[in-house]
Amino acid sequence: MSMNHEPVRNEYLDQVREQQQRLEVDLKARKAVMPMAQAQMAPRAARALAAPPREIPGNAVDVRITGFWRWKTVVVPPNAYVVHTRRGHAQPLHIGLGVSFRFNPGTDSFLVVPGAMQTILINAHSICRELQGLLVQGYVQWIIEDFATAYKKLDFTDAEDPMRVVNVQLREQAEAAIKDKVATMSIDAVLSDKQPIIEELTARLRHVAEGGGGGDKGLGLRIVTVQIKEAVVSSARLWESLQKPFRAERERVARLATLETEEAINHRELEVEQQRERTRLETDGELAILRAHKEAEAYDRDQTERLRRQQREEEDARKLAVERQQSALQTAELEKARLAVEADLTKQKQEAEAAQRKREALAAIELLDTQRAAANRQKRVELELLENRQRILNGLSSANLQARMVELLPAIAEKMPRPQELRSVTIGGGAGAQEGQALTTLVAQMMALVGAMRPEGEPAAPEQTEHRKS
Repeated sequence: MSMNHEPVRNEYLDQVREQQQRLEVDLKARKAVMPMAQAQMAPRAARALAAPPREIPGNAVDVRITGFWRWKTVVVPPNAYVVHTRRGHAQPLHIGLGVSFRFNPGTDSFLVVPGAMQTILINAHSICRELQGLLVQGYVQWIIEDFATAYKKLDFTDAEDPMRVVNVQLREQAEAAIKDKVATMSIDAVLSDKQPIIEELTARLRHVAEGGGGGDKGLGLRIVTVQIKEAVVSSARLWESLQKPFRAERERVARLATLETEEAINHRELEVEQQRERTRLETDGELAILRAHKEAEAYDRDQTERLRRQQREEEDARKLAVERQQSALQTAELEKARLAVEADLTKQKQEAEAAQRKREALAAIELLDTQRAAANRQKRVELELLENRQRILNGLSSANLQARMVELLPAIAEKMPRPQELRSVTIGGGAGAQEGQALTTLVAQMMALVGAMRPEGEPAAPEQTEHRKS
């Protein structure tokens, strides 16, 4: 399987060829075409006697021709160079700036060139040392300095623009100089510093236009100024790649500047915040001091008012106490008087009561004495009766006493507490002995009971005592 490979088109070569063709066309001067009527101007001179002045058709300089047939006059503007020659003369009849002269069309010829400064725009498609395409744009400004030399070496015969061919020639020389210089420079040097290109271009153009010194006047021109406006990279991708480091650096610088700005702003904000906080604290401190001062004044005022009130209250209390004391004194005096009266009354009452009590005591004492006397008499009677009874009892025998006790046993037993239980313990001989001993014991207990019931101070009967002892 065969594949057809299309040839790669060299755009740069096509561009160079196109410029070459354009240059060949530009270097050819466009001559003014004279009509057939102008060649036969002499037979018609009579009709041109009354014709007004006319301009040279197609000439870029405003040149006026007046007169008729052989007696014409060429009027040249003051800012245009002119050279006037005549058949049979080796040197020009007139040459200079703004020179007007008489003109005979049959024997004379003249050339008019603008004297103003010319500007050449330059677009040099160059290749730098890295074999990358660059478009260097600039301009050259020149002026005719020696027209006597310039009209001999340069082609000013273009009827529409006499300077066109000269400008093309100088532009081609300038582009060649720029390309030669750029070919020895790096792309960074071309883009960053254009002064070497300007110096090289100026030196070459001045050497061609103004000559190399000595008797060589060059082309009779003077280079006024040479400037390089800009250099453009032909490849958009290469241009983007060249801009990336700078853009990255600019972005870094911008980012650092932004960070520094943010840091400065943050630092400033912190300072402002600290200042604001310090001011707030100072204000709070001043307010606290003022508040404390006001509170102290209020406290002092309150204390003063409280002290005044306390003094007033104390004074009022003293006055009230004095009044109360006076009232109390009066009350005390009244009370004292009342108490004195009451004391007198009480004393009188106590004296009356004492007298009454004394009387009652005396009556009671008398009654008591009477009662005691009656009691003593009663006791004496009772004692006598007891003594007689005891005497009688002492005169009784043991058998009578026991008989009497036996009689009294039921009554005694009724008055004695009832035992809850009865326990009997028998020690010794037979039943008769036990009965006699129990009876003796019972009698002794009854006697002790009777003795206990005897009034105090009453002597016991001798027989009974003796019986108890026995």
